[in-house]
Amino acid sequence: MKKYRAVVLGCGMIGQTIARDLASDVEFDVAVADISPANLHRLADESSIVTHEVNLGDTAALGKVISSADIVLGALPSVIGIQSLRVIIEAKKPYCDITFMPEDAMSLDELAKKHGVTAVVDCGVSPGLSNLCVGYAYKEMDRVDSAVIYVGGLPKNPRPPFYYTAPFAPSDVIEEYTRPARLVEGGEIVTREALSEPEIIDFPQAGELEAFNTDGLRSLLNTVDIKDMKEKTLRYPGHIDLMRIFRETGLFSKTPIEVNGGSVQPLEMTSKLMFPMWKRQDDDTEFTVMRVMAEGEKDGKRVRMTMDLYDEDKLGQTTSMARTTAFPCAIVARMIARKQVAKTGLLPPELLASEAGFYERVVEELNHRGVKMTCELTEVS
Repeated sequence: MKKYRAVVLGCGMIGQTIARDLASDVEFDVAVADISPANLHRLADESSIVTHEVNLGDTAALGKVISSADIVLGALPSVIGIQSLRVIIEAKKPYCDITFMPEDAMSLDELAKKHGVTAVVDCGVSPGLSNLCVGYAYKEMDRVDSAVIYVGGLPKNPRPPFYYTAPFAPSDVIEEYTRPARLVEGGEIVTREALSEPEIIDFPQAGELEAFNTDGLRSLLNTVDIKDMKEKTLRYPGHIDLMRIFRETGLFSKTPIEVNGGSVQPLEMTSKLMFPMWKRQDDDTEFTVMRVMAEGEKDGKRVRMTMDLYDEDKLGQTTSMARTTAFPCAIVARMIARKQVAKTGLLPPELLASEAGFYERVVEELNHRGVKMTCELTEVS
């Protein structure tokens, strides 16, 4: 007999991967809810997964679909992320979420604590695993002075002129090229222009990639006392200059312009034109690469902790970016359902890293799924 009832909200590529991972566990009954019949149909080959066609933007319908759940998992559109989080907390359901909501999820921390709810947010790859790595370094070292996150999902055999395929909607990718990046410098939160401070990094499996500032620190801005922190997104060399040209030309603007008597939003037009060029082809192979480096002190010595992840698409499986985003959420959700997470409230992954063995357990489970992570501590001068 199954012990736990899991409800996955959202049946896009990541939601499907979460559902399949949970359904492989003999302890879990799994249901998936989504407004799209086409998305739900992609799970038709999974006889053990129940599907519900539901408008999850309707809070009453959302409350009904989660009413019998022991654990809820979220892979929702960002526009309904915060309202869904509130409904789930008020229903007193434990939750694990990868939704990249623009609002501050921590604003619901007190509500979650009031209801005794454990709600882990931003539990994907970055934010998610990246936060967990920073939190682990913060726990293991006596002092962390700086932390930098490098992360990207890229095609193995890139095609010109973009040398890129989008693992999610092009308009969401474009946000990385326009939204100012919040960093920590000297203990203060500062803002830098998107695409700023480019640098070339050489990765053993991926070769040379270029990195630029993006706004991915999120909760890390306030949860850890580290004087210098930044997140940088990785692309193939040349991508930054091309995206700067698009941006400075105004093609990423959300302000409508008049064209032949009509009104056009440049970003909407650009997204529509780019989508066919950024769309992943059936024979494309993608990879995910992440490196988190933290420097500070341990046992009186100057040290650097380096945590690396590299993953490629596997034959017959979903994309690497979907895997590396979905698996952390599914792994942590199991731990929540099994009462292996004692804390309540809104919990970004770095706060869970302080629990003994938590980081190691997540890494072990990822390794079992073929997503390899390494951690190395070295002395530095």
